[in-house]
Amino acid sequence: MADDKDKTDPTVRQTSREASGWMIRLQDAPEDAELQRRFADWLSDPVNAAAWDETQRMSRAVAGATPRHAESWGPFLRQARAEAENGGTAQPRQAPPSVGGGIAGAAGRRAPSGRRDRRRILRLAGLAAASVMVILAGPNLALRLQADHATATAETRTVRLADDSLATMAPASAITVSYTTGERRVRLLAGEVYLDVTPDAGRPFRVSTDGLRVTVLGTRFNVSRSDGGAEVSVAQGVVRVEASGAQPAAATLEEGEFLRVGRSGRVQRGSRPTSLVGAWRQNQLIAQDEPFRNVLDRLRRYHSGAIVLLDDALAAQPVTGVYDLGNPLGALRGIARSQKAVVREITPWLLIVSRS
Repeated sequence: MADDKDKTDPTVRQTSREASGWMIRLQDAPEDAELQRRFADWLSDPVNAAAWDETQRMSRAVAGATPRHAESWGPFLRQARAEAENGGTAQPRQAPPSVGGGIAGAAGRRAPSGRRDRRRILRLAGLAAASVMVILAGPNLALRLQADHATATAETRTVRLADDSLATMAPASAITVSYTTGERRVRLLAGEVYLDVTPDAGRPFRVSTDGLRVTVLGTRFNVSRSDGGAEVSVAQGVVRVEASGAQPAAATLEEGEFLRVGRSGRVQRGSRPTSLVGAWRQNQLIAQDEPFRNVLDRLRRYHSGAIVLLDDALAAQPVTGVYDLGNPLGALRGIARSQKAVVREITPWLLIVSRS
């Protein structure tokens, strides 16, 4: 494993940003012979070549990812583009930055000249790389249009339903609600929700999500879904859970019990203190032998940008611990340290986690 100092060395960080800048400029002007010549000169340095290889690897790792937070990075990117094209004085153009299959945006049509232009190009490189490499961490536009209620990154919200039941939604979550005379239905489309259900024996309350269906009369429980699967855990009362998939199962869960269905269809049942059910409401991320990738899915809801995990073996490693969701970057570094991994902050929008 490379020395952690290498990851934070200012020279290494700057070289990485330069590589991002070259990737953007080459995409914007692929037939510019002068640009190609200068790039070849830059690439002849072994340190630069290593940074270029790493930049390409990161680009491939997030190729095809859905950009998000355009409301955050878009204005900055347009401003930087306008500065690069007009010597730092023009107002930004109104057109949004191009988001294609690989690289978005451009570093401008002028070759950099002098220290001022170099700083501007590096700034644009970081911002454009962020706009491309930011991974979807919450409900996208289509999901928001489908949902009755949705939350943004780092936003929690409590919704009072028509029967006075309460649905407290974690960040980057979305639900639909459908009430009839015979039943009450909530579907979790993304993220996590803690439900405090008003008893009504004549109208069962049902919650469904990918692979799980929960039926209750009156209780408090938490339901979550992520790329790793879905889980229900009970804080008070009793729920009936039906799990579909490769291993169909049905179970009655009481206070302190949980049932998790992985993407493979594997069903896991266990128990935890009721105080830990929905612990995210107290800004706590609690993991009990969960794969790194699953814990990372939950943490992404609190970070306004991308967290890219480059190591497949690391993704499968079990994580146990309690982490502060009020400080998502600190939590990520703590989780990474527990796995002898490192976190590199490429831009404010892009974090890379790896063991090398």
